[in-house]
Amino acid sequence: MASARQQAIKKLDKAFSRFIRLRACDGYGVGECFTCETQKHWKEVDAGHFQSRSKYSTRWDEMNVQFQCKGCNMTNGGQQYEFGLRLDHHFGEGTAEDILIKSNQTRKFTTKELQEMTKDYQQRVNEMLNGLH
Repeated sequence: MASARQQAIKKLDKAFSRFIRLRACDGYGVGECFTCETQKHWKEVDAGHFQSRSKYSTRWDEMNVQFQCKGCNMTNGGQQYEFGLRLDHHFGEGTAEDILIKSNQTRKFTTKELQEMTKDYQQRVNEMLNGLH
């Protein structure tokens, strides 16, 4: 049986993934892959991580995670090089390096913090879903 912490992580992952995918969409739920620019519906893509989701310090970092098609994220290993270039292009030179540095720092979230983040992301997701056609 999963611990309360493991359950909180799973719930946060789900809410955060939905948030990442929805925030990149138009009013019809269609967005553009961050790395290859393919147009897809938010339910057909992933929340792709520049730095691995195994690194908790950036696992739920909104710049580290972007709307990414399954081809780029899964088949092509996340397109990490292209991902980094696009981060710098969209958010400013040095963004990818800053995320890389942050990803190598230790960050332990309490179960309460995870639950609070989940609540926030679920609320934001609900607002975005209400805005879709």
